[in-house]
Amino acid sequence: MYENFKELISKEALDKRIAELAEQIDKDYQGKELTIICVMRGAVFFTVELTLKMKTKLKYEFITISSYEGTDSTGEVTLRTDLRDSIEGKDVLIVEDIVDTGKSMKYLLEHLWAKNPRTMKVCALVNRIGRREVEVPVDYVGFDAPNNYVVGFGFDIDNNYRNLPYVAYLEG
Repeated sequence: MYENFKELISKEALDKRIAELAEQIDKDYQGKELTIICVMRGAVFFTVELTLKMKTKLKYEFITISSYEGTDSTGEVTLRTDLRDSIEGKDVLIVEDIVDTGKSMKYLLEHLWAKNPRTMKVCALVNRIGRREVEVPVDYVGFDAPNNYVVGFGFDIDNNYRNLPYVAYLEG
């Protein structure tokens, strides 16, 4: 089943880097309350692992967007589920699995800034700068990655393979 997958980021490397990110975010938000916006579904594994390692007082929100079918971007971002509660006047951290072309993040930032948060930053497990078409800020980066399509640890192909405990890429 996994014969075309090659490990890119091991579970150990994920654990180590996520702990480092948690420590940095805790330092940056010391004494503040932070609203974490998990971009569903891909970022759920990352969000859970990150926030379990954090000491900052947190609230959780979830948003669902889509722009992929299989391994191809459709080029259009669709909002599937919006936030439940207000983020007006709050410090917000968007937690995303990957920032690729930048189109989805640009859409998210515009959508969420319209809700008047006090501050907003972006944390991405994987930054694929080589595919960037739209410049967007990524304040916290787990890993820079090549242009290969990745699976595991939340990344999927048609909603499959999210549960691999590491990040792999498709060979061939």
